[in-house]
Amino acid sequence: MLAAFSVAPSGGEGADASVHDAVAAAVEIVRNSGLPHRTDSMFTTIEGEWDEVFAVIKEATEAVGEFGTRIALVVKADIRPGFTGEIDGKLDRLEKAIDARGDN
Repeated sequence: MLAAFSVAPSGGEGADASVHDAVAAAVEIVRNSGLPHRTDSMFTTIEGEWDEVFAVIKEATEAVGEFGTRIALVVKADIRPGFTGEIDGKLDRLEKAIDARGDN
């Protein structure tokens, strides 16, 4: 499965508009998980089996909880049993489709 998630704190003492320290704590957990992953400006996507992916999301969410009194978590999952390597495979197929359209 692929799971894209975004997690951020709110509330708490001295809270400001920037959440980079909290997000950094979450991304560090993802990077240390050993699962294939990719982080962009809005989401972190990880690939693996259901239990291992959601264990990482849970741990990352708990780490963000240290930075505020409330946590916002958004998760989108692509569950496709029997497929691996889709974190890159989906992008490769997209690029090929874009290239093919340019040939028209």
